[in-house]
Amino acid sequence: MTAEFVAAAVVLAASTVALPAKAETVLRVAMTAGDIPDWTGQPDQGFEGYRFVGWSLYDALINWDLSRSDVEAGLTPGLAVKWGIDPANNKRWVFELRKDVKFHDDCKLDADLVVWNIQRLIDDKTPGFNPVQYSRHRSRSINVERAEKIDDGKVAIYTKTPDSFLPYNVSVWYMISKCAMEKANFDNALYAKAPAGTGPYKFDKVVPRERLELTKNADYWNPKRVPKHDRLVLIPMPEATTRAAALLAGQVDFIEAPSPDTIPRLKSSGMRVITLPYPHNWHYQLNFVEPPFNDVRVRRAANHALNRAEMVEMLGGIAQEGYATYPPNAKLYGNPVKYEYDPAKATALLKEAGCHPCAITFAISTSGSGQMQPLPMNELVKAQLEAVGFKVKLDVMDWNTLLDVSFKGREKYPQYNGINISRATQDPPNGLLRFVMKQQWSPNGGNWGWYENQEIEDIVAEAMRTFDDEIRDILMTKVHEIASREAIMLFVTHDLNPRALSPRVHGFVQAQSWFQDLTPITIVEGGK
Repeated sequence: MTAEFVAAAVVLAASTVALPAKAETVLRVAMTAGDIPDWTGQPDQGFEGYRFVGWSLYDALINWDLSRSDVEAGLTPGLAVKWGIDPANNKRWVFELRKDVKFHDDCKLDADLVVWNIQRLIDDKTPGFNPVQYSRHRSRSINVERAEKIDDGKVAIYTKTPDSFLPYNVSVWYMISKCAMEKANFDNALYAKAPAGTGPYKFDKVVPRERLELTKNADYWNPKRVPKHDRLVLIPMPEATTRAAALLAGQVDFIEAPSPDTIPRLKSSGMRVITLPYPHNWHYQLNFVEPPFNDVRVRRAANHALNRAEMVEMLGGIAQEGYATYPPNAKLYGNPVKYEYDPAKATALLKEAGCHPCAITFAISTSGSGQMQPLPMNELVKAQLEAVGFKVKLDVMDWNTLLDVSFKGREKYPQYNGINISRATQDPPNGLLRFVMKQQWSPNGGNWGWYENQEIEDIVAEAMRTFDDEIRDILMTKVHEIASREAIMLFVTHDLNPRALSPRVHGFVQAQSWFQDLTPITIVEGGK
């Protein structure tokens, strides 16, 4: 060995030791939420909380496949590898659990832990029962009777009536560590200091009302979803122009719902703006007990009053005209009524119903989960309704307050004739059934306005006991068509889900779902 070779080896070794540690890669996301979503299990802040916190820290027995943008997202195995209805009992579902899964605190996933997670959201006698999270989740759990352990690797969930839609509801039933809750003496506030799920990210720290920081779970059970960045920082930023300014200034990397007037500037500055049709609506739920919307003529009048093309134009084209609960590309769309803009017909219907002028009050929010641009949009709806004979009052509140109005229902808030809450519609229980079933009347579920229709009840009952997907889809399409004919909402637009991404962000796949997967994102410094 030559002296020159030895010297070179020494220099190489020295330079290797001297190399600085690899810099941590950080993805910073500006959410539309007004505050940090609850990170202790079932989130608040609407489905935005589920998208960014629930989906990141936790898993459900069944997850969503968000890996593609060319098809509607579907269900995929989560903490259960398979599931099915008991052939001998159509009110008993059996779930086979994934083996060798551990929570972030090393607590082991087993049947006892899963049963406890289910019971803690339906049974107030269960240690760790959380009435607030129960309230948020009840539209999903209302038909669940109980869970039981079959053996260490299998769990049965019993429903009160046959329920073919249970897998969809289970998909947002997040599993938290019972070990962590026991360590916190079943105190949710103490658990919040060290929460533990099985998800692709781990809790690191929180700065109240400012940011929530999560770190990569390198040992995540699904290697395809181990995050390709080291840290995820979630920042509540409810004002749209503030989000855009933060992205342009390099303070964040990924923003939700940029306002239309900022999009040209974002694009010219090198930001990537993504839009995609997906199952989500921006509509109004209506009060079907108190006048005037208990009269279908008034509901139809309101729908004929809307110039949806003008709304889409105001939004810079980042929305679709909405004429039904589902957007046209949804598999359950069918052939709903198309409420064309017809102000003369709207006025005639109001006069026929004896409500001209017709005074109504809507509860709306300043921002929030999927609310798009709520203030200018509501002002335009108000102007269009008043042009045909309505007299509209807008009661403005923050997003969580509006959700409270929604959860407690029209009986608690009879002063409102409607509430403007956008809804993700990727699954039938959340997208349609919660609005039309008597079982879902608030405060027990999501039917805020107490809509009731026996024809729909009969079809839904048949669909719930039908475990053939194709037949069930035909039945649910009928429900969608009837709901449209009955004008169960004031239909306005479907969101195109705009997001703006820094040039540093690579690998994001925008799924046809309210949920999105951030784990594939890589951060490339100075990258294009």
